[in-house]
Amino acid sequence: WRRGYAELARHGLHFDLQTPWWNLAEAACLARDFPDTLIVLNHTGLPSDRSEEGLAAWQRAMARFAECPNVALKISGIGQAGRRWSVEDNAWIVRESIALFGVERAMFASNFPVDSLCGSFDDIYGGFKRIVADLPYADQERLFHSNARRIYRTVPDTVRLQQASPDPRTSP
Repeated sequence: WRRGYAELARHGLHFDLQTPWWNLAEAACLARDFPDTLIVLNHTGLPSDRSEEGLAAWQRAMARFAECPNVALKISGIGQAGRRWSVEDNAWIVRESIALFGVERAMFASNFPVDSLCGSFDDIYGGFKRIVADLPYADQERLFHSNARRIYRTVPDTVRLQQASPDPRTSP
């Protein structure tokens, strides 16, 4: 498996990881062993235990994982079963995630249709917007747009071509 994983960096690919926070020590070892491969952690490390002890353990595991420079975070999938999504229930997790990973390595993401069990897309994304409304616009733009665009390289090929080589008809 590790030989195959080593191929990701060689091909300019990253690894999306979905695992609960209690596995992040092993994920950090993987990140350290393969420093040229970006690991993107899905669903905020799955902080399902919202007890004080559960959130403290999640925060410690996330902090250790975030120490690895080659990891990023998708803030998503933080709804709770049987409970309507709310800013009050999720603001601390969102803010703490951004504090740990920084606005350069965090991004908002969707977990739809699964998250429709706890709220609408507008409820959840509207909540994300309210939680970070006090951040500078440039930071909000990173969290909602440019980090994902950079990490997933979603710039259309035509734009890349235009940036790489100017049109000879318009060049001096």
